[in-house]
Amino acid sequence: MVWKKGRNASPTWCWADGRGMAYPEKAHELLEFPILLCNQSLSSWDQGKGVGVGAQEELSGRCQRPGGSKTNSSWPRLLPRHSTMHLLGPSLLLLGYLVFSDSTYNAWTFKHPKTLYAWDGACVWIPCTYSSLKGSGHILDNLTVYHNFTYNKTAKNYIGTVLYSKNLTTEESTSSQERVRFLGNRRNNCTLLINPVRVDDSGLLGLRVMSRTDKWMASLNLSISERAPQPHIELPQEIREDQEVTATCSLNFACHDYQIHLRWSLEGSVTTSTILSTETVTTQSSLHFQPNWTHDGKNLTCQLWDPMKKRLLSEKTVLLEVKYPPKGVTTVIQNPTPIREGDSVTLSCTFNSSNPRVTRYNWNSPGSQDQTSQEKLTIRKVTWDAAPVKCEACNQWCSWSPSVNLNVHYAPKDVNIQISPHTEVRSGDQVFLRCEFSSSHPEDVHFFWKKDGSLLKKQKTLTFDPISPEDSGTYHCLVNNSIGQTSSEACELRVLYAPRRLRVSISPKDGVVEGKMAVLTCESDANPAPSHYNWFDGNNQDLHHYGQTLRLEPVKLQHSGSYWCRGANRLGQSQSPPTTLTVYYSAATISRRAALGVGFCLAIFLLAIWGVKLQRNWKRIQRQQGLQESSSGQSFFVRNIKARRTPQAERPHSLGCYNPVMEDAVSYATLSFPLGETDTQRLRDAESSEMREIPPSRDDSVTYAVVQNHQVADYENVTPEVLDDEGIHYSELVHFGNGKRALAQEGVEYVTLKH
Repeated sequence: MVWKKGRNASPTWCWADGRGMAYPEKAHELLEFPILLCNQSLSSWDQGKGVGVGAQEELSGRCQRPGGSKTNSSWPRLLPRHSTMHLLGPSLLLLGYLVFSDSTYNAWTFKHPKTLYAWDGACVWIPCTYSSLKGSGHILDNLTVYHNFTYNKTAKNYIGTVLYSKNLTTEESTSSQERVRFLGNRRNNCTLLINPVRVDDSGLLGLRVMSRTDKWMASLNLSISERAPQPHIELPQEIREDQEVTATCSLNFACHDYQIHLRWSLEGSVTTSTILSTETVTTQSSLHFQPNWTHDGKNLTCQLWDPMKKRLLSEKTVLLEVKYPPKGVTTVIQNPTPIREGDSVTLSCTFNSSNPRVTRYNWNSPGSQDQTSQEKLTIRKVTWDAAPVKCEACNQWCSWSPSVNLNVHYAPKDVNIQISPHTEVRSGDQVFLRCEFSSSHPEDVHFFWKKDGSLLKKQKTLTFDPISPEDSGTYHCLVNNSIGQTSSEACELRVLYAPRRLRVSISPKDGVVEGKMAVLTCESDANPAPSHYNWFDGNNQDLHHYGQTLRLEPVKLQHSGSYWCRGANRLGQSQSPPTTLTVYYSAATISRRAALGVGFCLAIFLLAIWGVKLQRNWKRIQRQQGLQESSSGQSFFVRNIKARRTPQAERPHSLGCYNPVMEDAVSYATLSFPLGETDTQRLRDAESSEMREIPPSRDDSVTYAVVQNHQVADYENVTPEVLDDEGIHYSELVHFGNGKRALAQEGVEYVTLKH
């Protein structure tokens, strides 16, 4: 940017140094080579034209340099500080770029960076362009590069270390061996390369350009360090988690002859650019990454890397501050494991880190009885199917923890019995009873079966092959694990079968008295129960009664006997064995029958007695006949008489016998002796005497004998050969004669009586 002298403006006194910086008055005492800008008025419409060093000569008649004499005006007086600063504001902006010209009116415009940075051993690429206000025909003829130049007032020329000088009108090419090289042209490009650059190259660098009509001095600063400077890292003002961030690492250096790389310590998408312009010389690397909570508090490093020598030149590290919700949020179960159904469970919400700090919590557990904003949660009487629980920790943002399964241990659930086949079960079928359950935790279970309360097998499936009616009953399946045991609902197993084990029960069971009621019931074992019955008597006669119960009222004696029944259902039929009904006589019948029986018995008894008597008489007659045939006149008959009585005369020639020895137990018998010749004579001889002494009422033919007999029985006379017989009784026969007892034993006859 250039200036021109203003019109109609009040004078302003200011100073400038050779580097294009403007200062207030009296600053010349501190400047190395002050340049007086006197009696100049700067206004916004004056911008665009330049004021060259040659203005010193033009203004010499009106201005006096420090230490010199006055010309047309006195030394400028000091202005108030606020006026000075007011005037220096635009001056500093407009003098930020100062070029020098040897002509009153500026004809050149140069563009290049104000300051270039490098380090020892690197190179400096100086992008530079220029243009002439006099048109395209205004071209360069000569270029000189000064290092730390000064203006020689006497010689009116610049002096300093010449780094490069070249007559551009010649066709000589710049040697590649030269440290400073001109890479431009005569019309618009004044680019320079210094390679390698050294530390002592730091300072003011001047570009003295000349044409046939004009001269110009452009200046810039070189800042060369011993080591490569640190890159500069630029981050967004706020970094939030999960929002893409672009971090920029830049270095105010770029040179095509010295390659560098910028490396990042984080993974991400990297874009590298090199800018060599008259405004900016920089190498820049952009890192695009998505930060998370783990990046918070970590270092982000950008390294300056020499790829040719494979070494680290420098690096810059910054601390990342990532704003994020709490991401490490965890729901922690504080109960000792395992959790059983019905336990009280306490959970806490924890997190690894948070930026900013956590201010509240949320829980997603339905049925919890604690406030959801607390760090801890208590679930009372946890259910077996409790849903997973998770918590949320919040600062400016909220983060949920992963769901945690309470892993509740519980006894087996929904235990039930499955019957196969599902149709009706008949005796003889193959049937399976399976014990099922929906879930169990832990899953290791054991099965038990109960029938009507009694423990059966320990297995999952009961098999009946074939099934019988005895298998009917109420079944329970029990499944247990380490937590507890669960029983199924009662399962009634009904086995269908035809009637069996029929029997007839009689009430009253010990018999019934005639005239009362007898109830006969056909009892059976059948499923379903018999729907039809038939009754039969002992003669298999159908009684035409079809109910289960047969009533006999009033019962009669002719009802006594056997009865049986037949029962049938839709599966078959069966019949009972005969059962006897006993009908007892009533009291009246017993009386009648007793009287009849007594009479009958008495008649029988009498008939028996009469028969015995007949038998005895017949036997006696037979004995007598036998004696008569075998005794040759010596036989006699004995007739047993119960009581002592007066002997009766049987025949005219009977004799009486008496046994005086055993009088207490005597029996009397009438002995009739058959008459022989001797006896006949004897009787005749004695007849006359006996008749004289025996009373007339007495039978003279009777002879008495006293016979001792312990048992009432008949006697018979036996021959003497059987005297040793145990049944022989002896009797002494005494001949009384005319009724008188004999005085001596003479004339006694003995008879042998056998019982």
